[in-house]
Amino acid sequence: MKFPSKLVLRTKNYQCYNEQLNSQPYPMLMTTANKDKLSSARFSEATDAFVEVFTASVDFDQRMAQQDIDGSIAHATMLCKIGILSAQERDSIFQGLQQISEEIANGDFQWSVKQEDVHMNIEARLTDLIGMAGKKLHTGRSRNDQVATDIRLYMRSEIHAIIKVIARLQLALLDMAEQEAGTIMPGFTHLQVAQPITFGHHLMAWFEMLVRDKERLQDCLKRVNIMPLGAAALAGTSYPIDREMTAELLGFSRPSANSLDSVSDRDFAIEFTASASIIMMHLSRFSEELVLWASAQFDFIELPDAFCTGSSIMPQKKNPDVPELVRGKSGRVTGHLVSLLMLMKSQPLAYNKDNQEDKEPLFDTADTLNNCLRAFADMVPHITAKRDNMFNAAKKGFATATDLADYLVRKGMAFRDAHEVVGLAVRLGLESERDLSELSLAELQGFSEMITADVFDVLSLQGSVASRQHIGGTAPNTVRAAIQSARLAL
Repeated sequence: MKFPSKLVLRTKNYQCYNEQLNSQPYPMLMTTANKDKLSSARFSEATDAFVEVFTASVDFDQRMAQQDIDGSIAHATMLCKIGILSAQERDSIFQGLQQISEEIANGDFQWSVKQEDVHMNIEARLTDLIGMAGKKLHTGRSRNDQVATDIRLYMRSEIHAIIKVIARLQLALLDMAEQEAGTIMPGFTHLQVAQPITFGHHLMAWFEMLVRDKERLQDCLKRVNIMPLGAAALAGTSYPIDREMTAELLGFSRPSANSLDSVSDRDFAIEFTASASIIMMHLSRFSEELVLWASAQFDFIELPDAFCTGSSIMPQKKNPDVPELVRGKSGRVTGHLVSLLMLMKSQPLAYNKDNQEDKEPLFDTADTLNNCLRAFADMVPHITAKRDNMFNAAKKGFATATDLADYLVRKGMAFRDAHEVVGLAVRLGLESERDLSELSLAELQGFSEMITADVFDVLSLQGSVASRQHIGGTAPNTVRAAIQSARLAL
């Protein structure tokens, strides 16, 4: 029987975790053994009702149902190869898991807190459907290596999806940068006007941040794509399992090398969340600039109406809610990174119940990052640059002062002396409320006889940006070349 293709699960709203906690009487210790659980034989008393809900993870780990089913299909295929399962039992397991997958996709699957997690829920339903063969499926594995495998399969899928959204945002930035390659705006340091740049050059700075973000995720993927299945509880298994076969079926690059580390390692989750935190930090920086630029004080851009909201009391308001919310969510993801680091910092080898707490911050990180990137990828193509406002702002703050200093250096003056000459010229500009380009030649020559009529070529905004034609510079032609290279790289 062929290895079934992965089914896409539908999203469904389930009763929230706290509601289930609050629905149970507390304290209450049941006095008869709970025979509904697959793992209850060891105990003479049933689990306390509150503890049963408190320790369950099915409310949030059910999102890994398809990954769990995929892992079980691969495991059953391998068990058949080594003679643990017959071909008939293997096929029966395949059919049962296929039915369960369809039930979940259709919203017909009955999740039970009594079975604790996604793994036991699926196994219990499989046994109901096919009987004894379902009980054989868990041979040679443990929930410890099973959950570690499921998380890696889930993360692999999420990282691929996130990389695609990053690429979509990058393309949007390239398109906009191409349109604005010659649009002059002020460049800032300390949020003070520093030197003139082009808007296209600024957008390409954002693009370069995303290049590094994507590279980090691609590198993280190398460590995510290692298969822990076969490590069993912590020491491996005495069955003659073929881990290479299972890894190949599931698309992993290789099986993990140490069974103790396999079941307890969550470095890959921390690494992903660290990469996500950096991406969110970048999106937060983008957001801050968009919020500033959309304000009446800057008025550099117009955000699309579809990504803004109004005020309940001030009818003139157009609030940049999407950038502001993305800026706020960056702290949420960084908090998840700290949470996962604290979760793992004191755990002895191997698996501990603490690790159940890895999933909610990990899942929320993936969801938040994906949503924020999508919001930006959808919004950026519809941002309008107010070119005249940008140009007029660049004329303020003596943005070409460094160009005048460079001009004097090329004439033979030492840079420190040139720096002083330009400082004196700026003082005159401040006192007379004029830009350097608005001072007369005679006034400029009063500060240095080296200054001649050609000085106004470098004092113009256009001349300033055009002169920076080296790799990484802000000259329009250089920006267009960078855009072309970026398109080829994508």
